[in-house]
Amino acid sequence: MLKSAEAVPARRPGRTRLTAREREAMILEHLPLIKYVVHRIGARLPPQVDREDLIQAGILGLIDAIEKFEPDRGIKFKTYAELRVRGAILDSLREVDWVPRNLRRQSRDVQRAYADLEQELGRPATDQEVAARIGMSLEEFQKLLDQLRGINIGSIQQSGSNGGEEDADPIEYCLEAGEETSPTVLVEKIEMRRILGEAIDLLPQNEKLVVSLYYYDELTMKEISAVLSVNESRISQLHTKAMLRLRGKLQLRLSGRS
Repeated sequence: MLKSAEAVPARRPGRTRLTAREREAMILEHLPLIKYVVHRIGARLPPQVDREDLIQAGILGLIDAIEKFEPDRGIKFKTYAELRVRGAILDSLREVDWVPRNLRRQSRDVQRAYADLEQELGRPATDQEVAARIGMSLEEFQKLLDQLRGINIGSIQQSGSNGGEEDADPIEYCLEAGEETSPTVLVEKIEMRRILGEAIDLLPQNEKLVVSLYYYDELTMKEISAVLSVNESRISQLHTKAMLRLRGKLQLRLSGRS
């Protein structure tokens, strides 16, 4: 096993691949990284999504990172590997349509309800108001929020680029860590992130705190539940509501309705 998580075998002149032993050592050294990424993504997914499949996808992402890493670019291997592992896991989720079409439709209905109500009221909509707007009881709405957990993970197509792509997620598109070189794409993402930042500032305080701890401080759902002294299920629901609000607001801005 390698002595350091940042250690990467030096490429000898003319050599394009690592030996099987070097590759195995790198995989074993960075397996905790793969499990960490799977845990973060998996916490936002329903139980029927197999975590072992995600780990296998993460290993493929790590192998890809090992083969393509260029130390001269001044990027730490761990940082580069985490991006590759996360990307591989999201790619694997895109290939599996694990969300029923009616649930995707309900997700869009809730997003629209949040966006429309908050535009009308000038403040964050309550659960009772959203439930009434979509014709549900509060209890039914709470159950729906649990079902909508992680529904858009892996859907990072550009929102609106396909004229109503059913599973396009502008939040993931904004936050995706890509290696774009196109000035147009970079400028677009900068603008969308600015809009997203403004929308986050308008979230209810508890939802804003969950978003901050999860995406900026990179805590897990379990760690956030310990910090806020509430159960993990409640943290997951706050995260789901925040994402639905943000997607709705961003869709409104991108469509020119606000």
